[in-house]
Amino acid sequence: MTSSLPHLSTDQVAAFVELARQGQIRGTAGVLGITEQGVRNRLLALEAQLGVELYRKSRGPRRSAVLTDQGRRFLPHALAFLERARELCQAVDLETGGGHEIRVAASQYLTRYVLIDVLGAFRTEAPDIHVRVSTMNEREIEDAVLGDPDVAFGLAAPYESSPEIVYHHLFSMGWSVICPRRHALSARARVGLETLIDQPLILYERGSTGRQHVLDAFHARRLAPSVALETTSTETIVSMVEAGLGLSIVPLLPSGVITRGRRVDVLALTDPVRPIQSGVLLRRGETPSRAASRLIDFTRSRFGIADGPGRITPGRPAGSRPRAGAKRRPGSRGVAVTAAGG
Repeated sequence: MTSSLPHLSTDQVAAFVELARQGQIRGTAGVLGITEQGVRNRLLALEAQLGVELYRKSRGPRRSAVLTDQGRRFLPHALAFLERARELCQAVDLETGGGHEIRVAASQYLTRYVLIDVLGAFRTEAPDIHVRVSTMNEREIEDAVLGDPDVAFGLAAPYESSPEIVYHHLFSMGWSVICPRRHALSARARVGLETLIDQPLILYERGSTGRQHVLDAFHARRLAPSVALETTSTETIVSMVEAGLGLSIVPLLPSGVITRGRRVDVLALTDPVRPIQSGVLLRRGETPSRAASRLIDFTRSRFGIADGPGRITPGRPAGSRPRAGAKRRPGSRGVAVTAAGG
């Protein structure tokens, strides 16, 4: 009976699934960490075993979907195949994903200012565990945690409430105003939101928790900020402020690492803006692998948190937040919630 089954490997099927996600060979090769020819070889071997063409092989700019009709029909079965393979490994208490590989989805802010240092220290403690980090905004991170079984966990501020995600708190960040050196406001130690409404403001892009927190603060005071620019990362925001393109309201770590050595002035903000709550996002009801649990516990220990990943912070489902009690100005538009984007 088994001799009639095609000889499929998880590497081949994983290459096909990643091609469906990326839409191109080059992107697939980058994610898998192999050459483009290596991706093609896996896909060709898979097609040979199945006896069908799964993807279109034309070169140059692609004007249609990468998968053939057979490929689209095969995709859900490929995802189920990988999930069953993962369950099989877990059933015999084996680590999946290259032995000790973890994929983490993290915001650019936490990757740049937190995760790099954590991973540097973690490598010394666990050199056998390979970590792949994908940077996204908070909405994309929650989508990845829910929809991509290869993502072990997310590291971000919760974007919106989801009963399928459990949030484990790491730390909170308050907000400050940054402006170019020698700006008219530089002489002040503290400023309020009303002072900023006539200033060109640089915000995080849509899909970030930080953007929504800032806009909610303006709306609660019935103020309309003058948004000049939007961007993804805090690093880019600081560079734009340095260049004199505007002011910004950003979450700053107590270490001062974000603005150290930069040609900007930091001013205290007198009006309240909801702090950024940053932490670990896990799929509800799923037990992380040993390697993922080890990284989560190590990350939590760096913030003085001894509890393991199985402990849920009371009252903190993903995206939970107090609702602003202040009235919004008539005609002002509500904006989705999110975390410091970058």
